[in-house]
Amino acid sequence: MARYTGPKFKLSRRLGISLSGTGKELKRPFPPGQHGANQRRKMSNYGMQLQEKQKLRHMYGLGEKQFRTLFSKAQKMQGIAGENFMFLLECRLDNLVYRLGFANSRAGARQLVAHGHVTVNGKKVDIASYQVSTGDVIGLRERSRGLSSVKEAIENRSHLPAYVEYNEAAVEGKFIRLPERAELSQDIDEKQIVEFYNR
Repeated sequence: MARYTGPKFKLSRRLGISLSGTGKELKRPFPPGQHGANQRRKMSNYGMQLQEKQKLRHMYGLGEKQFRTLFSKAQKMQGIAGENFMFLLECRLDNLVYRLGFANSRAGARQLVAHGHVTVNGKKVDIASYQVSTGDVIGLRERSRGLSSVKEAIENRSHLPAYVEYNEAAVEGKFIRLPERAELSQDIDEKQIVEFYNR
């Protein structure tokens, strides 16, 4: 399935969640379209499970095949499958670049990685889906630190998660531990996603 390239605000309103994390999309708290404010459809169990899956998939910007493959990997791990799945998504390089504030969005972070601006433990990595391990250091190449988009993103960073450490002098961050479920989005019900894939 191809990546979604349509209007992000409409998608956020349809799913009822801020995909950018800013909340700007939900100034109108009803689905888009002429009759959006008057929609009162009762959703089936399948519909609710599908909606939760789509929320998480669009939040991290993954295609269906990649999303499903990562879920299969999470199921084989010890522990709770839904939480493991969210931890694996959080360990992606593009997501951690976004969490460290090197980009304003996950799409921007993915572009930074794909264009070869990001390093892991001092080596260039240009694969957005690269799984970062605890203890890995994520930085920017010397020539990339002066990019106006990076400087702007770092200045506008509002929050740094507790599971990453940021070294301002070296412009790099360290992934110190796996996140806890409470530190991730509370708008997602991962149990519904597990039920969707286990139908």
